[in-house]
Amino acid sequence: MVRQGSTGNNGSRQATSSGRKPTSSSNGASRGRSAGPSRGRSGGKSVSAVYRRRRLFVGVTLLMVLAMGFGGFAAVSGMLNGDQEHVSSTDGGNADGGSDASPQPTAGRDNSAAAPGSPPATPSCDESLVTVTASTDKPVYGDGENPLLSLKVTNGGELPCDVNIGTSQMEFLVTSGSDRIFSSLDCQANSEDLIKTIAPGKSETANFPWPRNRSVPGCSAVSAKPGAGGAYYVFTAKLGARTSPKAVFQLG
Repeated sequence: MVRQGSTGNNGSRQATSSGRKPTSSSNGASRGRSAGPSRGRSGGKSVSAVYRRRRLFVGVTLLMVLAMGFGGFAAVSGMLNGDQEHVSSTDGGNADGGSDASPQPTAGRDNSAAAPGSPPATPSCDESLVTVTASTDKPVYGDGENPLLSLKVTNGGELPCDVNIGTSQMEFLVTSGSDRIFSSLDCQANSEDLIKTIAPGKSETANFPWPRNRSVPGCSAVSAKPGAGGAYYVFTAKLGARTSPKAVFQLG
């Protein structure tokens, strides 16, 4: 009986030992389960870190693209603003609408600088509008009366004209048909220049009393006298290249 009890006790011990093994197996399984989730959590952290790095890379790339786009826009805006300022400067203005301080040259105007100290240039008159006329103080002269021959130069333009009305330029010429009777140049002792500024619409007059004589070039003596008794004579006044219309008078 004792042996059986012993056997039973041994069996109990074996059972007990067997019971401990399941317990240790159970603990092992428990450790296995606890190890499994632990590895799963560390793996999740690695994946999350990768995702975060990817999102960070994408964000940085996006920022770089935006920065490049903004920089390009700023460069284009600068170019457009530069073109606008260039156009404004060529139009005589600046970008803010004000006038350009530097003067621009205009069409039809002489921009050459005058020499220091030189007087300003004055517009020249139209010399074709400067005319010469001839006249006498009477249409008919009696016996012993000397005709007064008048040369008148008139500025018919709109600007003042400087005209040489000296004896070097003028001539009092008397003819009768084809007969050259008299010229003030034939016996002129000396000649001189006389520049006169004639205002628009104004005139200058030179008078010559003709002593009713004949003359020839070189001022040789001529004994013949102009005919009288109602003969007609023509007076022509000359000033340089200008010649007057004919003025007719009669010697009685």
